Amino acid sequence: MPLFKRRGNNESVGGENKIKILFTSDLHGSETAFRKFLNVGVMQKVDCLIIGGDIAGKSLVPIVNKGNGYFVIGDREISSSSINNVVAEFRKSGVYYAILSKAEHEELINNKKKLDELFNEKMKENLKGWVEIAQEKLKERRIPVFINLGNDDPSFLFQVIEESELMRKSEGNIIDIGGHEMISFGYVNPTPWRTPREMSEDELMHNLKGMAEKLEKPEKAIFNFHAPPYNTSLDNAPLLSADLKPVVKGGDVVMTHVGSKAIRKIIEEYQPMLGIHGHIHESRAFDKIGRTVIINPGSEFNQGILHSTLILLEDGRVKGNQFIVG
Repeated sequence: MPLFKRRGNNESVGGENKIKILFTSDLHGSETAFRKFLNVGVMQKVDCLIIGGDIAGKSLVPIVNKGNGYFVIGDREISSSSINNVVAEFRKSGVYYAILSKAEHEELINNKKKLDELFNEKMKENLKGWVEIAQEKLKERRIPVFINLGNDDPSFLFQVIEESELMRKSEGNIIDIGGHEMISFGYVNPTPWRTPREMSEDELMHNLKGMAEKLEKPEKAIFNFHAPPYNTSLDNAPLLSADLKPVVKGGDVVMTHVGSKAIRKIIEEYQPMLGIHGHIHESRAFDKIGRTVIINPGSEFNQGILHSTLILLEDGRVKGNQFIVG
């Protein structure tokens, strides 16, 4: 029996009584964290891998070739013998880079359109590299990788995902994971950063409701929503001032709840078996809303550290979950 089965907009994975899932989120371009994720999935012999969103990097650094065996990065000058170490560090931390001549660098500084085009190309190039890495790492077991885009990800990255054999777009599809329907959504409630994929709480509720209504057994479902539900252990983040700096009182950073009220409401209404979330990097935790187990593995992508959670489903419930960090 094949691992995947197409059913219109639905996909089917496995069919065993026990299902093992490895979930991560907010890799933000870190090739090191992505490789670790695949390695853990293989070692743990999981049935599927799920990435909950924000796969794109956040920055692009120009490496200017001086033409004399030296390169300039910001205010640093490095030799050609050191360039490989610098590139390796960028891949680890999720930073995109482009090696440019002085003339090309000047043109980018003065042409925002070209800069945006280069950034978009680097996002596509990086994700295509991940597709190739997954093909190699998973060629023996053919573990499916379901990917959601997050609020920082431009939607054109779905095109790259859909060209892959092992990677599958989860958003917009109902994925059957051993008899558990998974619905996915990568948009989040408004943030101070005005990222590409944000919606009002009313818009979120409209979209989430439309998906949840299609579920045959919501009590056994998995809600793969990038934003965590409001007022839980999963959505604690620093309170920001008007100039977007953390508020500090008594020497401590003031924390506040920043999750989605619509996502909390839809979980309260449908009480799915499991909610898997990301978005708030500093809020690694698991919690419950009624009978629903909710998990955010957190993120330290800029250090090349993988934050993930291993989830065991058995007899229609979450049998156990374990954070894996390293």
